[in-house]
Amino acid sequence: MQSLKKFFAVKAVLACSLVALTGCQTTNPYTNESQNAKATNGAIIGAIAGAAIGVASSSKSDRGKGALIGAASGAALGGGIGYYMDTQEAELRKQLQSTGVSVTRSGDNIILNMPNEVTFGVDETHLSAGAKRVLNSVALVAKEYDKTRLNVLGFTDSSGSESYNLRLSKVRAVEVADYLVSQKVEYVRVKSDGMGEERPIASNATKEGRAENRRVEIILSPLS
Repeated sequence: MQSLKKFFAVKAVLACSLVALTGCQTTNPYTNESQNAKATNGAIIGAIAGAAIGVASSSKSDRGKGALIGAASGAALGGGIGYYMDTQEAELRKQLQSTGVSVTRSGDNIILNMPNEVTFGVDETHLSAGAKRVLNSVALVAKEYDKTRLNVLGFTDSSGSESYNLRLSKVRAVEVADYLVSQKVEYVRVKSDGMGEERPIASNATKEGRAENRRVEIILSPLS
């Protein structure tokens, strides 16, 4: 009886949400930008389909939760890639606030910049406990939004030889990628590479600049 009540409660929530969407909803709630009617209608259709799938694939006790998750994912997918990435970006910002990891957007790509102080010690290749907590949050979102790939890139400053820095950056990128996979992010969605000294984001002439250049970036992009 309790499960039945939850199911009908979810139906009521979805119905209210759809009424709101079919009214004058023309603004993407994640970016505050104008949302065209086609994307909005797609989100509505996706929400209905997603809710149905969520209910069908959940146990009786979890049908309410399954419907809500399915509706959210379906709405995002139905609204188009941009909308899907918008919702994922919003969730990443929520999960990673106050962690020291920056979240930026470039087109349909979401870039997570993880400074070395968050991930590895100087010349170290083992993830810190804090880094694992951050990556747990990234994995949580990545598993929910499974239509994106994660490209992990390692970067160093210019101290030391170029060959050493390239090797170090590759090892660090692999370490991060392997940890994400260990947290049940699909292996085929995760790639890694080391960039060494390439693409500095600050001057290597200062201690502060070198610290900024030592980083790992995780670029989330739509699966083609």
